[in-house]
Amino acid sequence: MVPDEPARRRRHGAQLESDILAAGWDELVEIGYARLTMGSVAVRARTSEPVLYRRWPNKDQLVLAALEQHRSAHPVAVPDTGTLRGDLLAHLTAVSETLAGFFAIAAGAAFCGLLADTGKSPAQIREQVMGEDVPPHRRTVYQRAHARGEIDLDRIPPIVLALPFDLVRHDLLLDLEPLTSERIHAIVDVLFLPLLAAHRAR
Repeated sequence: MVPDEPARRRRHGAQLESDILAAGWDELVEIGYARLTMGSVAVRARTSEPVLYRRWPNKDQLVLAALEQHRSAHPVAVPDTGTLRGDLLAHLTAVSETLAGFFAIAAGAAFCGLLADTGKSPAQIREQVMGEDVPPHRRTVYQRAHARGEIDLDRIPPIVLALPFDLVRHDLLLDLEPLTSERIHAIVDVLFLPLLAAHRAR
């Protein structure tokens, strides 16, 4: 439902587009992909449908753009605790808490027909909405640990470095809610750090 507020001043360009995409995200959250229409977004954004159609050919492209803008506007914090373990625990917690709601909305749209309507593959949708994956060795937590001398990034396979992030993403997609603290500690302390230690020993 669009809140009562005075009509906005005339907007153009990037500001208007940002407002429309923000309205698209709010519609996704409030009424879901299936009920969202170009008309409902136009009403919430206080503009007209032709304005939307000049930018996006259909609601699917608008929804993808709204998801992409929302994700970009809410980056995940990368705390600096001084240790690799502390950084991973803090960062994975931030990933979980920041992305849980986003994944739930995106998954709801996909289940309601977004994938079929766009003609894109799941991988293409994921890349557009989430952006390309940062190579594991380029992640800030690992770059910091390398600089501190905790790890040698030249000697650790990317699959090992990707493990904690892949597991968190798996749980988010499966449960659509933040991971528990116990689960995050298990990923870091029971799985990742022993694997890292075993690899360094070799």
